[in-house]
Amino acid sequence: MNVLTISQTLKYYKRDDIEDALLSFAKHREIGVRYGDKGFGKRPDILTYKDDILSLAQHRATSFHASEERWSNPLMLSPSLSKEEMDDLRIGWDLVFDIDCHFFDYSKLAAKLILDILKAYGIRSFSVKFSGNKGFHIGVPFEAFPSMIQGVPTKNLFPEAPRRIASYIKYLLKPKLSSAIMSLENKNFDLIVKKVGKPREELIYYIDDKSLGKKPMLNVDAFLEIDTILIASRHMFRMPYSLHEKSGLASIPIDPKRVMEFSKSEAEPSRVIVDKKFEFLNRKHVEPGEASALIVGAFDFTPKSEEEVKPVKQRSFESVSSPLSREYFAPCIKNILSGVDDGRKRSVFIIINYLTSLGWSLDAIEELLLSWNKKNKEPLRENYIIQQINYRKNHFKKVLPPNCSNHAYYKDIGVCTPDALCSKIRNPVNYSILKIREANRSKKSVKRKPKKKKD
Repeated sequence: MNVLTISQTLKYYKRDDIEDALLSFAKHREIGVRYGDKGFGKRPDILTYKDDILSLAQHRATSFHASEERWSNPLMLSPSLSKEEMDDLRIGWDLVFDIDCHFFDYSKLAAKLILDILKAYGIRSFSVKFSGNKGFHIGVPFEAFPSMIQGVPTKNLFPEAPRRIASYIKYLLKPKLSSAIMSLENKNFDLIVKKVGKPREELIYYIDDKSLGKKPMLNVDAFLEIDTILIASRHMFRMPYSLHEKSGLASIPIDPKRVMEFSKSEAEPSRVIVDKKFEFLNRKHVEPGEASALIVGAFDFTPKSEEEVKPVKQRSFESVSSPLSREYFAPCIKNILSGVDDGRKRSVFIIINYLTSLGWSLDAIEELLLSWNKKNKEPLRENYIIQQINYRKNHFKKVLPPNCSNHAYYKDIGVCTPDALCSKIRNPVNYSILKIREANRSKKSVKRKPKKKKD
């Protein structure tokens, strides 16, 4: 239902600062213009001049929406274009999470936890804006991702790449958000049931727990949406500083540190201030490739459905109770530890999973990585390594490193130099297990000396 009147929209959209903000964001994007309850206007459309915005408002435009994809010429878009033609037109895409829940406090928690996950992956160029109604949009600029993934230009991996990342983030978020909401409501499950208005059985799922067996968890999927299914080609989201038809509020960028303190009253049109310090999807201070570890991690997970993911099936391995000596390390691991020119963040991800699988403590791994980092031609910030270790300390789960067949890791980094044993394994951890088995067999054969015959 549209609550906006033409006098409200005209008063708002004729402001110079609002027109400048909308026009700046519209560059290289397909634009969708909504006319209240009548729906959207023609597509494709673009915004070229400030007068375009005022003219559209005079024709009863209520909100402006932009594509996640960036195009060399948005006006050439057509439903009849082939994928190859779309790829030729596309110059990039931005990652945008759309968090929506009827209970605003739950949306705040989800947004904060997603930001924590992005920070744990070394991403700093994220930005946040209030969606205009019940949730938030979190954005990561295209420039933060590597130019190629598994030999394919990243710009051509839309919508597959953002869908995988969104599914992966949701996989990581689900247990954290479940615990956070239960804590917010003082573990009063009945209160949550009453609030969300869902059957009790829909709000529970179970995880395996060593001490408790089946542990009940709050199923946040039943009442909170994180847009993964709707990420599709030419998908749009509400532009920064656009109004929202249902709430009458503006979709304003906010300080990511203030997500939990944000009040909807700040988005009342008369109170909106265009603050360039918190520009949504700002590309000026992006560290190229800073989101490499995130996208590679997402591609190492296979979506089971649009909403959840599970790890790629790995070959089973034996647990190692004590730290394994370096002499048993796989060739690729030894190469990484000699220093790398490329793939430093992916290397950190590999080493942590490899060594925890082989009995190393996180403190010992941190010491090793900080020493290794000095061997790289361009070292990572030490704080990045420390954050990765601290994140694993708080959310520890033994996970194998990527399989050898995952080209986004060992081969792309340039550390895959297989020996004869490598042909028998699918994962670097299996290499070390086989190596130690061989060593144990050799030791046993040495101990078995022939018995002397009695005289």
